[in-house]
This record gives sequence, structure tokens and C-alpha cells, in this order.
Amino acid sequence: MVPEYWLTEGGQSATGSLLDYVIQNHVASPHLANCAASQRTSVFELLNKILESMKNELKAPFTAALTESIHVLPDFHGNRSPFADPNSKGIVSGLTLDTSEKQLALLYLASLQGIAYGTRHIVEHFNANGHKIDTLLACGGLAKNPLFIQEISDIIGYPIILPRENEPVLLGAAILGAVASKKYATIRDAMKSLSAAGQVIYPSKDPKVKKYHDAKYRIFRELYEQQVSHRSLVRKALT
Repeated sequence: MVPEYWLTEGGQSATGSLLDYVIQNHVASPHLANCAASQRTSVFELLNKILESMKNELKAPFTAALTESIHVLPDFHGNRSPFADPNSKGIVSGLTLDTSEKQLALLYLASLQGIAYGTRHIVEHFNANGHKIDTLLACGGLAKNPLFIQEISDIIGYPIILPRENEPVLLGAAILGAVASKKYATIRDAMKSLSAAGQVIYPSKDPKVKKYHDAKYRIFRELYEQQVSHRSLVRKALT
């Protein structure tokens, strides 16, 4: 906490760990990991390349459109915000018997989108209750994934600022250390001197992208509502 500043907290129960789970539990994961190692790249970078290739091959209007028939509610570890529902479960709608790397890439993309829709839901909840959020600052591991950052910007409709430093969490620790060692008088002084904005990612200007994500966001919200309804039906049957 920074003196004289307020903090309103909201977040998701699983993001990076969710993607790891989705990827590592797919039958194509071992082969994909071997390919990534042989190419000296990450599994995420390889999946992003597969998606780009699929977009060109299928002549999709944009990468996000590849998931038109697969939808993910990312509550695999419950819902932290805005429902605070520990009983919520993850949902994947649109599975087939396909076990290829391309199918894994689609599941990965749909999971990225599900996380981004969850962020949109949180931001909308904040703005409906007195906040005025119109820009986001991204940090952490997912901030290094250009596909995710573009998706979240497109889905929320706001610019995403990336920090100048590659490891902003470590920078935060350095700022506290600098103040503790009397290098700077206050945390605010250290923040002004040591931190800065880097690249800014803007949402797509293509109206079709917004229309597509608005439709998928509606499905995202319905997946949770349907789950709550299903829980109620089963509980009534058991009483």
C-alpha cells in the first residue's frame, strides 16, 4: 500500500496456472513441448505461431475468430471476483475428439479469451460501482505474451500499458529497498524516478472484432449463469 493512495482489489483465482493446466493435460502437450525445446522457444510462442498459421490457412478475418465454436469459463479454481464464488467450476464448451496440436492451440486461445472476459467482467463491475477505469497496466508473466495482451485490449476495449521494465514486480521490491536505504525520501519519489510506462497496446479499430467479442462475452456470462442454475436443480433433486 502506498501512503495516501486507495487500493480496490479484484482478481481471478487462476490465470497462468490455468493455462499451464489446459496445455499440460492435453494429449498433444508432450510433442508440442519437444518441438518448442528443439526450436529453442516457449510453448506459448509456438502456440501463437500455430494460431497465426491457422488464421491464414482458414482465411479467418482475425485470430480471435478461430474460437467461434469453443468457449471457456476459467473458474477452474472458483470465482474470486466479482462473484466470490468458491463453488464455481471451469467449463469448456465445444470439445471434439480432435487431439491435434491445432485443437490444443484453439483451446489455449479460448482459455486466454476466457481470462480476458473475466477481466472485462471485473472492470465493468468496478465501473458500475463508482470507479472510472479506462486504461489498464499489465505486469507479470502473461504481460509478456503479445497475443494475450492484444486479446485483452480488444475484449475490454481499453489501451493496455506495458511497464518499461521487463520485471516490474522485482522493480517494486527494489523501490521499497531504495526507500528503506534512504536513497529516496518517499515511495512516491522512488516510483517517479525508477518506474515508467513502456509500450501501449490499443484495441483493434475493426468493428467486427468488437462485435465478435461482445457476442462471446455474452456467452461467457451465460456459462456462469447456467452453472448456477444447474447447481440449483441438482440441489433441489437431492433434498
